Amino acid sequence: MELETSNGMEKIVSLCKRRGFVYPGSEIYGGLAGIYDFGPRGVELLNNLKKAWWQANVYDKENHYGLDAGMFKNPRAWEASGHTSGFSDPMAECKKCNTRIRVDKALEAIGVTADEKMSEDEINALFDAHRAQIACAKCGAHDFSRAKKFNLLVKSNLGDFTSEGTEPVYLPGEACQGIYLDYKNIVDTMQPKIPFGVAQIGKAFRNEISPRNFLFRCREFEQADTQLFIKPHENKEAYEALKKDRWNWFLSIGIKEENLRLKQHENLVFYAKDAWDVEYKFPWGFDELEGIHDRSDYDLTQHMKFSGVDLNYTDPENGEKYIPWILETSMGMGRLFLAVIADAYHEDDLGGEVRVVLKLHPKLAPVKAMVSPLLRNKPELVARAREVYQALKKEIPQIAWDDNGNIGKRYRRQDEIGTPYCITIDFDTLGETAELLDTVTVRDRDSGEQTRMKIAELASFIKSKI
Repeated sequence: MELETSNGMEKIVSLCKRRGFVYPGSEIYGGLAGIYDFGPRGVELLNNLKKAWWQANVYDKENHYGLDAGMFKNPRAWEASGHTSGFSDPMAECKKCNTRIRVDKALEAIGVTADEKMSEDEINALFDAHRAQIACAKCGAHDFSRAKKFNLLVKSNLGDFTSEGTEPVYLPGEACQGIYLDYKNIVDTMQPKIPFGVAQIGKAFRNEISPRNFLFRCREFEQADTQLFIKPHENKEAYEALKKDRWNWFLSIGIKEENLRLKQHENLVFYAKDAWDVEYKFPWGFDELEGIHDRSDYDLTQHMKFSGVDLNYTDPENGEKYIPWILETSMGMGRLFLAVIADAYHEDDLGGEVRVVLKLHPKLAPVKAMVSPLLRNKPELVARAREVYQALKKEIPQIAWDDNGNIGKRYRRQDEIGTPYCITIDFDTLGETAELLDTVTVRDRDSGEQTRMKIAELASFIKSKI
């Protein structure tokens, strides 16, 4: 049985906390809204997702480069990108309990679309016409303040910013700006031929009015972005190929196709010529997993205008100069993490018992295999099991040891964290049955089937699966 919509999020949040995937940030002090910590198993899954994404977007593609840009940027960069003036959400406050709401999302929930390009007066006119249909989620009141645009950039201090009139600095509202700022450096040092791509996984911060849905909308998160630099007006074919490429990648990491869909934006953000989302069917319904945007020449043109630096690309073959157009993919790693967990979550009946199992793709699983002795109170079994564990761990780092409780409980724990294989050392391993000497029991997570395998074959078997 797959995840039920009605209580799906509760089950995911509970599993993530119980099994060391995700913890509330600063929990001992009561937490901090929209901030989460990835626990020991969560960080392994997250790193596996990053590796799979990097492999697909840097190593597997020709003329694609990786980047890790610093978080702080000259404040003028955010002015050029449009974030200081256009990166905002309309906010209103309940007059009864002071709970804040995003007006555009509240309107969207009742089937009314608020265009991002609307002025405050236009948004308020729309809000006023539908106030009676919008209730405060906390107290149920319909009495809200006037909507005001709330900029999402997070201000910070860098050095001594105590004097009046000094420009503020910002934490990145999106990670991709670093790629545009380093575009010229990459062209000068790598001499790439267009089309070429740049990939980055970087931190982003947003003053979200109402963080919600666990990892889906947070105030601190990581973004995985690619920017494909192409010749002007050669965007149509490349854009379609990019959408297909991203769709196939989600399938390659085990996400079920019936839980994905592509949706075109009706209202475009200020920088986009066209925009599509890969949406995933989260427990609350289909919602954005990754954005695929045709940004035309907006970004480089803006940064050239504000910086005064020539960002034209010179074709090495014919000397032609032009500002490249950009096709972008942008995805929150937390959203991907949540989608992968939700997609892998199953409840089934195995051996007459109901179990929870994460059917993660083996290459994503935080633990590839668990090694344990059949009985923990038999020194000879424990010693041999430790030998097998240590030998495997030298070749495959994500190998776990577990001798806590009986073997059935160990299996259930490993099922819940998505471990594909459980390896058990028993008396046959030690030679009680001569023909089974130096063999172990390998249990498959999904089917529960157990097979005998030679210890010498374990590493190559696991590697072939991951």
